[in-house]
Amino acid sequence: MNPLEGKTAIVTGASRLNGIGAATCIKLAEKGANIYFTTWDSYDRKMYGDSHESHSEALVGKIREFGVHAHFKEVDLAVPENISKLFDSVEEKLGSPHILVNNACFSQNHTWEDTTEEILDRHYEINIRATTLMSIEFAKRFSGKRGSIIHLTSGQSKGPMTGELAYAATKGAVDALTVTLAAELGPKGITVNAVNPGPTDTGWMTHAIGEHLLQKFPLGRIGKPDDAARLIAFLATPEGEWVTGQIIHSEGGFLRQ
Repeated sequence: MNPLEGKTAIVTGASRLNGIGAATCIKLAEKGANIYFTTWDSYDRKMYGDSHESHSEALVGKIREFGVHAHFKEVDLAVPENISKLFDSVEEKLGSPHILVNNACFSQNHTWEDTTEEILDRHYEINIRATTLMSIEFAKRFSGKRGSIIHLTSGQSKGPMTGELAYAATKGAVDALTVTLAAELGPKGITVNAVNPGPTDTGWMTHAIGEHLLQKFPLGRIGKPDDAARLIAFLATPEGEWVTGQIIHSEGGFLRQ
């Protein structure tokens, strides 16, 4: 009934209750995992403006309703030194982690003409460098029989993302990272996969955007955070142990044309 009982999961980027990170924390806790999640409110405030409200404490409460332990830390993953400190804190609070969900990302709309070194670097720091360094630190410290790393990607291989060149380039690199890292870490008993949830209503969609996207979903609804969370939790359980090196496009048949 609790396939992840006694396991510890790290989930990055989980400060909002309507986000994929929060839904993943809750789903993993439901399966018995202790949860340590990260937040970075300065980015959320910039993304969501006055509508942003940090739900970190509320999320801790929801996680603990499942009888598991929960902690969080505000961490700027763009600073490499913070990553080892984060793992030190996880080990101090909950022991060695068994599951890593790289959900945190950086996204800033821009035209290709306005692409600058700074814009590229800010996307790279979080979307690929932090994801890679988090995964490496996890693998170095892992000493169990089975571990899971799950990255979040956005289907860059499925079609263009105009107006988001830096985001598309750096998140697209996560696909290549997934395939190679799975081969490298397989002998340690660690599976590595990426999940593309497609357009998901996490609070960023206006009514007009939602109406436009709805026509592109054959199943008649827009993706919800829990859709991604269920798949991520499956990959972390023993039932998903034979799945590795995969980029899974779980996006409700989203039509890109």
